[in-house]
Amino acid sequence: MSSGQTDPTTEVRAEDGFDVHAVHAWLSGELDGLEGAGPPRVRQFPRGASNLTYLLRYPDRELVLRRPPPGQKAASAHDMRREYRVQAGLRPVFPYVPEVLAFCADPAVLGDDFYVMERLEGLILRGGLPAGMSLAPAAARDLATRLIDRLVELHQVDVAAAGLADLGKGAGYVRRQVEGWGARFERARTENVPGFGEVMGWLAANQPGEVSICLIHNDFRFDNVVLAGREDLRITGVLDWEMATLGDPLMELGSTLAYWVQADDDETFQLSRRQPTHLPGMPSRAEVVDHYAERTGLAVPNWTFYEVYGLFRLAVVLQQIYHRYHHGQTHNPAFKDFWMFVGYLESRCLRIIREGGA
Repeated sequence: MSSGQTDPTTEVRAEDGFDVHAVHAWLSGELDGLEGAGPPRVRQFPRGASNLTYLLRYPDRELVLRRPPPGQKAASAHDMRREYRVQAGLRPVFPYVPEVLAFCADPAVLGDDFYVMERLEGLILRGGLPAGMSLAPAAARDLATRLIDRLVELHQVDVAAAGLADLGKGAGYVRRQVEGWGARFERARTENVPGFGEVMGWLAANQPGEVSICLIHNDFRFDNVVLAGREDLRITGVLDWEMATLGDPLMELGSTLAYWVQADDDETFQLSRRQPTHLPGMPSRAEVVDHYAERTGLAVPNWTFYEVYGLFRLAVVLQQIYHRYHHGQTHNPAFKDFWMFVGYLESRCLRIIREGGA
């Protein structure tokens, strides 16, 4: 994770607490140098809306612990063993992955599987720049270019060399995603959100074949990357690998650009901004697509499909989180209005479909 100044922690929410002494006792048997230390001070990174992330602060060492949320979970979500395996395999061939240190499958320790990894220090950019930081237009464009270049680099990873050739099902990925996200939405739907019937029907009727199958991160954006610092904007880390799989790279690009709020987007979409892609110099979504196509040599004949898919997928992710809040499985107040933005995303998808692109 990043330094406290750029990615602050909070007290652990009551609903997300765990037995710190039990975790410390287990860790002391797994990692050198902890035997004589007392239990760590524990803080929570509050921004995560899926798996939970904690800072374990020892006197001379800081670790990060990842675990599933409490309550009922989607059957295919929150697989800690898989997340650990992805990072362990990738680190030798994609050096931006944090080093994972220990995995625990004993429910007696914490109640769920969890793993511990190194803490990455640096800068994480979220909705805007930190106070006192400025970015010239040319620097903003260079930073965005580096982000997309790292995505290209990830998509070119040799999955066999990483031991991850069996990570996903491969062929048929587009169809599975269209069907799967539709089914997830139906399971998570609440009475205060629209049905997305026209959007799901359009996606089903207009899906292309895969352009290729490669390793994809599935949540690739600025607030999941670590920069070296304010004066050094090199990307030094990529976080949150829970949804990584083998899939179609253009589906990933569509998902990434669902979060790419540019300066001329409408006011409601601006409210969703969680990365500084609105700054002067930042490329537009269309320019990002062009750069990716140039770097990879892939043709993008039907960008409208990937754009609508990315926005629909985002709507389902938010609705799944809101469903947990709606049914009292989490009380995090950050989730209480997610349903309103889900409704907005349906209207945005329909507008793009009718206009033939945006």
